[in-house]
Amino acid sequence: MQKSLILTINPGTTTTRIGLFLPEGAEVRAVLDETIDHDETVMADFDGIAAQLPFRAQAVQDFLDAIPGGVRLAAVAGRGGMLSPVPAGVIVVDDGLVDFALHRPVHHHASNLGAPLAQRIAAAAGCPAFVVDPVSVDELPPVARVSGCPDIQRFSFVHALNIRACGRRLATRLGKPFAELDAVVAHMGAGISVAALRKGRIVDSTNRMENSPFSPERAGGLPPMALIDLCYSGRFTKDALKRRLYGQGGVHAYLGTKDMRRVEAMIKAGDAKAQLVWEAMVYQIGKAIGSMAAVLDFRPDGIVLTGGMAHSRRLTSVLTDRIGAFAPVTCYPGSHESEALGAGAARVLAGVEKARTWPVSPEVEPMPW
Repeated sequence: MQKSLILTINPGTTTTRIGLFLPEGAEVRAVLDETIDHDETVMADFDGIAAQLPFRAQAVQDFLDAIPGGVRLAAVAGRGGMLSPVPAGVIVVDDGLVDFALHRPVHHHASNLGAPLAQRIAAAAGCPAFVVDPVSVDELPPVARVSGCPDIQRFSFVHALNIRACGRRLATRLGKPFAELDAVVAHMGAGISVAALRKGRIVDSTNRMENSPFSPERAGGLPPMALIDLCYSGRFTKDALKRRLYGQGGVHAYLGTKDMRRVEAMIKAGDAKAQLVWEAMVYQIGKAIGSMAAVLDFRPDGIVLTGGMAHSRRLTSVLTDRIGAFAPVTCYPGSHESEALGAGAARVLAGVEKARTWPVSPEVEPMPW
């Protein structure tokens, strides 16, 4: 491959998804999209996420070295991981960002390896490394932060990368600048984020870890008094309860599976419990979309359904019937994260967007007290 390409790296629990993209101005064209699978038993032997870095970096480098003719890189873009609150956009990866991602993240998750992996591969290739739109993108205004309890402030933790990528796609289809787009985007995957974009900024969201509809593996928002009682019931340790709510909650807690294709097969076979749980999840997603439409005064330019569950025509048709009165509904099934990572790097290389340097604070108005 003679042309300089952008490499994207998106680490999962037992996978590392990589992509190669040809920059064409501020856009990209896909050249390769592959997933490196890692043996579960091998990954289980590592003492934490940070310890996986050399193993994963070598796996990515070996993959690149095996490509006939070699690969010349213009930039590397990694998944941002669970950083502290940051503004939307592209951030240059440096030692400080890598140290934070590995040792002081908001939550420990495989995606935190995106920045360290990007830095290692970029250093070997002699090109810049970036992260793009981490889940900690926080653009909430003060009015959206007030929770009702002075001890707790609302914050944003959202599938920002895919949500903003889908917002850009919708803006292009509507023929308007992304910076002028008002839209509701529902990312529906293992976790669910429903966000309101006003003028291209994520001004409110359901917070993928706390206030969202329940999902295939997450409990979502729960009645607070009952949750407090459960915390003090003696049935769970702190870590066990977190796992019960995040990873083993939602559909999995009710039906023993996180695979929504299997759930739809159960429904087709006449399983009444599966039918009820599925309907309840879709019901909550619809409510969340309605609440985000209210943030936009019920006048969004459009509503986007995306994420893995958007592949289900059963689900998207039911949701479209329920929410279509707010605005036209567009489906962008699956995750568009690799392309979004590549496009972010391309915008910086083309001079269309300026990359930020770490540490960076969110560009939000301070609370009035």
